[in-house]
Amino acid sequence: MTGAFVIAVDGPAASGKGTIATRLGEAYGLPVLDTGLLYRAVGVLAKRAGEDLDDETACAAAAVTLTADQLGDPALRTREAGELASRVAVHPRVRDALLDFQRTFAGQEAGAILDGRDIGTVIWPQAPAKLYVTATPEVRAERRWKQLQGQGEAVTYEDILADIRRRDARDGGRGAAPMRPAEDAVLLDTSEMTIEQAADAARRIVEAARARWDAS
Repeated sequence: MTGAFVIAVDGPAASGKGTIATRLGEAYGLPVLDTGLLYRAVGVLAKRAGEDLDDETACAAAAVTLTADQLGDPALRTREAGELASRVAVHPRVRDALLDFQRTFAGQEAGAILDGRDIGTVIWPQAPAKLYVTATPEVRAERRWKQLQGQGEAVTYEDILADIRRRDARDGGRGAAPMRPAEDAVLLDTSEMTIEQAADAARRIVEAARARWDAS
């Protein structure tokens, strides 16, 4: 088959999906979008404007103003931004405002890779390659803790684990596009894997999907 080859990489926070998406982008020469940055940016913008994060109208207004050049803000990589993202992502109007941005990126002629929580279920359900990357909450908390410590944030492992569990419950329980594997996604548990092992496993999954896609 000819046309755009889209790879959907979904999963919970700190599962390794962002690193895997980046590695796949390097392997296949495809552009990569971390869709979580969109929600982090909306949360940061709304907070900077003094808005109530539970006010759907205010958060949706922030989402409408979002531009691609705002995604490079270092503030989006903080622990606080992750919490803000999870809060604004529950609002259906925020998700609607960001839908076109994500689908336009996915629809590029050469293809694309998107990582998030609802790529394979909502944003691009027709993606020929779908991965759902996960790991235990404890492993994910340790990864995020080390990452934030490396960025100079004073955080404890226990607090990060509580954050992870809270975000999992919020992201999986929201009414709008809840986090869940697509029915045809391949599950990749990275709990016991190194970065290289996870990237290799992801490439094998994508190669199998690409072979099916080429043959169709």
